[in-house]
Amino acid sequence: MHAALTALTAELRRLKTAGVKTVDVSEESVAALRRAVVAQRASGSRRPEARGQGAEVRDQQAGSQKAEAGREKSSSQSPEVAAIRTPQSALRNSGGDSAAPVLPPPPEVVLPEGDKAARWAALRELVLNHPVCRDNVRPGKKVVLGVGSLDAKIMFVGEAPGADEEVLGEPFVGPAGQLLTKMILAMGLKREEVYIGNIMNWRPQIPSPGGGEQVGNRPPTAAEMTFCLPFLRAQIGIVEPTVLVALGKTALEGLLGAGNFKTLGEARGRWHEFAGRPVMVTYHPSYILREPTNRKKRLIWDDLLKVMDRVDLPVSEKQRGYFLER
Repeated sequence: MHAALTALTAELRRLKTAGVKTVDVSEESVAALRRAVVAQRASGSRRPEARGQGAEVRDQQAGSQKAEAGREKSSSQSPEVAAIRTPQSALRNSGGDSAAPVLPPPPEVVLPEGDKAARWAALRELVLNHPVCRDNVRPGKKVVLGVGSLDAKIMFVGEAPGADEEVLGEPFVGPAGQLLTKMILAMGLKREEVYIGNIMNWRPQIPSPGGGEQVGNRPPTAAEMTFCLPFLRAQIGIVEPTVLVALGKTALEGLLGAGNFKTLGEARGRWHEFAGRPVMVTYHPSYILREPTNRKKRLIWDDLLKVMDRVDLPVSEKQRGYFLER
């Protein structure tokens, strides 16, 4: 437990230095930490230096009290546990709740000389076998790299693999992915003619009781996105798309920075830049799945029309009229 708290404290210090005010924590993680602290007290093994670490973490919490309104009152928790909103990147589940070391610095991706196919194959081998990537997927699940045409003009960038994606090892294959495929078809393209990737190469984990199947998803932490970003940059460097399409708030934060926009609505529908490429920000397909109205569909479609114009795809009058309220 001492080693786990040390790792958590180091990560909180790093996040604080980077300007991050709050990080999310699952109820399962808080419960596990609370149990560990209670057990530690009962054994009388609480160390003096741990109290100092708790103070450091409490200092981190002080700046985030406003954002934590509505959460469980800290007075009902053990002081050490109450002070921690555990960075999810510091937790890994491999059959139960267990703490793992903080993610190392982002990798430097150096690919061999060769054509696009050879460089992509080398990148795939690197990512799928990277020890950090493999260490952050559950047993039987897969690390995920982007797929599609290496000559694509349009590259879609999503958040992270979900339940379906980590099983098949391919991005956007679940319900949201099926909807994205329909959007691509509406643009007059096939899925195989674009490139589809994610900010993350593994599904961000949520501890599951007894090490069972994970239920639900959580957004990646800043540390997780920072670690995986070199892999995305390498994919962009290989494909050399004309434009990038950021799907959803997490993709926006991963590409353009978490502190630059308060909401996705502030950024969508306008051109931005990442890695020397124009970026169009739009909603994630799941935005439509939750409420499939013509109004919501049209918001995304307006953004995709701008992408089509940017890459000189023909746009018919019928396409320009999709999802307009009548």
